[in-house]
Amino acid sequence: MQSADGPRNVNPKDLAPARGFSHATAAGDTVWVGGQVGADGTGRIVEPGDVVAQFARAIQNVATALRAAGCVPEDTVKLTYYVIDVELYKENLPAIGAAYRGVFGHHYPASTLIEVRSLFEPAALVEIDAVAVRRP
Repeated sequence: MQSADGPRNVNPKDLAPARGFSHATAAGDTVWVGGQVGADGTGRIVEPGDVVAQFARAIQNVATALRAAGCVPEDTVKLTYYVIDVELYKENLPAIGAAYRGVFGHHYPASTLIEVRSLFEPAALVEIDAVAVRRP
């Protein structure tokens, strides 16, 4: 059981059912958003092979988790992007940037991009996690 001041797991109904993990955890004023992929509310990747569409859905899923935890995207202090093909990501950077700005506007927190061999969801091309600080 979690105390009133202890960590609180946040699993918004608009995201895939959380089984064995939480979409976000809030502790004090800090919120950690677990890796979000381009999945719909059932957990299915609906745009296989489309890195731009998956990025757009994944960044929207990050925002959904942030809002459910009491934040807005502008409260984000760190984003980490995991991609399975950095060259594919770079080739699509203008469209990916437009999808990002559609959710985060011109708020650019500290960020890291990491190329990985694969992600837990085999059809996922990108996964994004975040750290945010809730405003008083």
